[in-house]
Amino acid sequence: MAVWDDLVGQDRVASQLTAAARDADALVTAAASAASAASAASEGRSAGAGSEPPASPGAPPAASKMTHAWLFTGPPGSGRAAAARAFAAALQCVSPDRALGGAPGCGFCDGCHTALVGTHADVEVVRTDLLSIGVKETRDLVRRAQLSPAGGRWQVIVLEDADRLTEGAGNVLLKAVEEPAPRTVWLLCTPSLEDVLPTIRSRCRLLTLRTPPVDAVADLLVRRDGIEPGLAASVARATQGHIDRAHRLATDERARARRASVLKLPLRVDDVGGCLKAAQELIDAASEDAKQVAEETDAKETEELRAALGAAAGTGGRLPRGTAGAMKDLQDRQKRRATRTQRDSLDLALTDLAGFYRDVLALQFGSRTALANTDVQDALERIAAGSKPERTLRRIEAVRACREALDRNVAPLLAVEAMTMALRAG
Repeated sequence: MAVWDDLVGQDRVASQLTAAARDADALVTAAASAASAASAASEGRSAGAGSEPPASPGAPPAASKMTHAWLFTGPPGSGRAAAARAFAAALQCVSPDRALGGAPGCGFCDGCHTALVGTHADVEVVRTDLLSIGVKETRDLVRRAQLSPAGGRWQVIVLEDADRLTEGAGNVLLKAVEEPAPRTVWLLCTPSLEDVLPTIRSRCRLLTLRTPPVDAVADLLVRRDGIEPGLAASVARATQGHIDRAHRLATDERARARRASVLKLPLRVDDVGGCLKAAQELIDAASEDAKQVAEETDAKETEELRAALGAAAGTGGRLPRGTAGAMKDLQDRQKRRATRTQRDSLDLALTDLAGFYRDVLALQFGSRTALANTDVQDALERIAAGSKPERTLRRIEAVRACREALDRNVAPLLAVEAMTMALRAG
């Protein structure tokens, strides 16, 4: 299977990246040929003469479909990061078929395989569990980007959360994008153009992904993950083509239970007491989700760090002197990750809630558009019959305002309580 097979509904993007990978491969091949020729020419020189350095691909020519910096944008679930990782693999492809006219990105060779599974020495994939990416982390990336590729092809930096760069971190990255190392490629992923500095996006080649068709997402879940077709179709429709969310709903029964609970909320905001109780339960569910993630990762991280610091068995678990700071740094990072996980879980619930009211609006207008939440059809029809479209629009606006308040770091419970009260009054 080619590296592009998991890019659902993104044929145009896959075609552009394949063409760029071909030109990138031609640049590396030409540089390797030049280096071989220079080496052969130097063999006849005297033993005391210095040899010429190997040729480098350098910056791609203006006519090339390859460039040193790319910006992948698209709505959540469109597969931005998957497209960037697939391109990284194609750039490292070493399949013999390339010499016969085959496109890079076979998916089977060592270059493709190691890039896709995250073990390639020249592919750095950066994703953050925190609310932002700071200056220190970005400087570390820039330093790595200046290194020559260990495997002789391209040094590829995939920044999956470029929208989380702080302003200072963005300015650090800008210089690296302005003055790129000759064999380094930056692949930045953001939901929209506005999520990165104008000076950065002006130096990147833009690729815009679209929301994948629901049927294509269902097919991917069946083909790639072995999900039962009925369940795959249901979760693909519920998430409206969001690949990662569809996968989670299909594979995590607790996630399905939390979503079902969220979709009951519109029926529980008839009075002030119901509003406040629903808000608290929504916050509690997000906290439980964060706790679940912590249970899966924190203990393993802590044990690995203790072992790395030399807390050997039989010493009562005590850490060697001078290592307590490293353990505290890990604990602080885990707390920040828990905060982001809770915010992300809460935002996911609000997205589901907005989808519920969009279905209500579709029913009120008699739209023929397929509903996303057919599993709660009775609730949709009940809310639609008991209110007018104007009221539904105000409710959708209340959900949007809550999400914006959370982005501004308003206390989550306060923001959600204000939303549930607005849903009642709306």
